[in-house]
Amino acid sequence: MNELENPPPLARDAAWPDGLVIRARRPADAEDIVMLHNLPGYRYGTLRTPHHTPDEIRKSIESQPANTTGLIALIDGRVVGDAGLTRLANRRVHVGSIGMGVNDAYIGKGIGRALIGEILALADNWFNLRRIELTVYVDNDPAIRLYEKNGFVTEGHLREFAFRDGTYVDAYTMARLKT
Repeated sequence: MNELENPPPLARDAAWPDGLVIRARRPADAEDIVMLHNLPGYRYGTLRTPHHTPDEIRKSIESQPANTTGLIALIDGRVVGDAGLTRLANRRVHVGSIGMGVNDAYIGKGIGRALIGEILALADNWFNLRRIELTVYVDNDPAIRLYEKNGFVTEGHLREFAFRDGTYVDAYTMARLKT
């Protein structure tokens, strides 16, 4: 396998689970990404809605703006997580916004830790971003713990942030400042 298929970690202190590969997402990954996004737990923790098609995902990857980096995590060729970093512009050129999700069956197995490590390594060492922002549902305790372990702090509470499975849910805004 070559570095395009299995690139080395960017994070200097990366401790990935055995067999994990993190690489840029591609249009050919669309079907596997749809399966990930359609998992109930994945949808519950993200703003994704049910029943997207591979064609929709393929088109979104093909039209991804230059200021966005999308990664997928694979184990044995199966997509088990994804993450994205969007770099902002103008007076917020020092800021990035991230989002990520992990396959329901792989929560707590180091996939999220590896994905956020790669995203933060990109932000810090390649794009020189000083502030990384995210939004997380208040009931997503595993994600909140992961973000806190990586230096994120809660900056705000957004009431009725999103409509999920028939009810409004709150979210936290969190950010990490590079010192």
